[in-house]
Amino acid sequence: MTEQLTSDRKGPAKASSVVVFLHGYGADGNDLLGLAEPLTPHLPDTAFYAPNAPEPCRNNPMGYQWFPIPWLDGSSEADARSSAMRSFGLLNDFLDRVLADEGLAPDRVVLVGFSQGTMMALHVAPRRDRAVAGVVGFSGRLLEPQLLATEANVKPPVLLIHGDQDQMVPFEDMGLAGQALQEAGFTVYGHVMEGTGHGISPDGLSVALAFLRERLEA
Repeated sequence: MTEQLTSDRKGPAKASSVVVFLHGYGADGNDLLGLAEPLTPHLPDTAFYAPNAPEPCRNNPMGYQWFPIPWLDGSSEADARSSAMRSFGLLNDFLDRVLADEGLAPDRVVLVGFSQGTMMALHVAPRRDRAVAGVVGFSGRLLEPQLLATEANVKPPVLLIHGDQDQMVPFEDMGLAGQALQEAGFTVYGHVMEGTGHGISPDGLSVALAFLRERLEA
C-alpha cells in the first residue's frame, strides 16, 4: 500500500473551503484540530483537516514529527533532510487528495501551521503548481530562505504570528522569514503575540480567523 498521511475531518458534508492544520514537533493532528471548534461558527462552510506527521517523534513516541531536529534529538543533518523531503512529498499528495475529495480548487484552501508545521507549510505552499488561498504560520521559521526566490512557483499571501517570549523557536525567526518572503515577492502580514511563549494566544487566533475569513469568504 502506498504511504499516505491520514486525518480526521470536521465540517459540513459539502464544504466550499478547507483549512489544513499542520502540527508541531512531538504533537499530532488532534492537537490543532480542536481549533476547528471555535472557528466553525465563523467559517460554517469550511472543512477542517489535521493530518498526523508520518514519523513517530524521537523525543516523544506518543507524538509525531515531520522530520527530526538534530539539536533536540541527536539525529544527523542528513536524517533531517531525508525525512523532510519525504514529508514534503507526502503533504503535497495529501493536499491533492483533499482537493479531489472535496471537489475544490487550490484557491479554496488555507494551510495553518504551528512550529514545525509552519516550516512545512512555508516550504510546500510556494513550490506547488497552483497557489493555495493563503498560509498562516504560528511560531515557526522559513527553511532554506536562500532558495525561496528561485524555487517558488506561486506566491500565496502569508500571515506570520509569533510570541515575543518564545523560547523554542526564537521570535527573531519571524522577522527573518518575513524579510525573505517579501524579498521573494510575497505579500506578508504579521502579528506579535505579546507576552506569549511557544503557543497560540487568543489574540493570535483572532488575527488568524480574520485572515481565514478574508481569504476564504471572497
